[in-house]
Amino acid sequence: MIQLAPLSGGIFLGWSLGANNGANVFGTAVASRIVSFQRAALLCGAAIILGALLQGQAGIDTYSRLFPGDSMKLLLITSAVAAITMTGMTLLHLPVSTSQAIVGAICGIGLATESMQWHLLTRIVICWLVTPVGAIGIAWLIYVLLGAFFKHIPMSMLTRDKIIWSGLIIVGTYGAYALGANNVANATGIFSGRIAHLTDRHLTLVGGLAIALGVATFSKRIMHAVGSGIMPLDGFTSLVAVLAMSITVHIFAMIGVPVSSSQAIVGAIIGIGINKGIWAVKLKPLRNIAIGWLMTPIISLILAAAAYAVFV
Repeated sequence: MIQLAPLSGGIFLGWSLGANNGANVFGTAVASRIVSFQRAALLCGAAIILGALLQGQAGIDTYSRLFPGDSMKLLLITSAVAAITMTGMTLLHLPVSTSQAIVGAICGIGLATESMQWHLLTRIVICWLVTPVGAIGIAWLIYVLLGAFFKHIPMSMLTRDKIIWSGLIIVGTYGAYALGANNVANATGIFSGRIAHLTDRHLTLVGGLAIALGVATFSKRIMHAVGSGIMPLDGFTSLVAVLAMSITVHIFAMIGVPVSSSQAIVGAIIGIGINKGIWAVKLKPLRNIAIGWLMTPIISLILAAAAYAVFV
């Protein structure tokens, strides 16, 4: 039981991840009443667990190699610090990236113990930088291709709306699958090989369930609020944004580097803004998002190093 105590921090991380990021995949569909929250939460939760089980292993391997040592105390400090950082940034209404919070905490421990895996950290940071840029390009291309499809294929407005509504549900489910595959490592990756009788398959299941629980219990208000922060989105642009985000996150799941779905959705919306006219993008929310992205790993790193100095 003592060995399982640090896992509670990972479960909380998974729960908060689901509570925040469920809105990225189903927020527009729920807010526009295309699908009920209950149905969205069920589809989202099932797809997250499936993605975690089928493709979550690669990210768990990355974090397992990045984390220094096998100490239960270090595991507890890392997961607790990441959870505290997530909570604090959320209370400040600044954007939160779970991957940045957990990697920042790992780096704080790594620096304190002089056991940093610099090559792995470099790979992760490069992927973080590529995530919004890649999403911009993917969203731009999808916007052009889907726009050409709707423009050149004769159909009534009702048929067009039905295609978009159905597409939002399908793409949202795919996005939830990609979220589970990519982000389950944020919740439970550092525990791989460090808790007796707990295999990586168990960790993907526990992490997936925690993320799904966060969606079901605390994402409803966020889902209803999503969509107008950076740029107002209609059904078509929402479909483009969620699809671009999902593809981006899924690519990095296959590479084995957990990235932020929030960064991917922001990049996707900017890609749409480039097509519509960059004037449509609100700069102030982007500034706040950039501050959140910068502060999250730094705060997590400092807290983890300080906790190590005090408690170890």
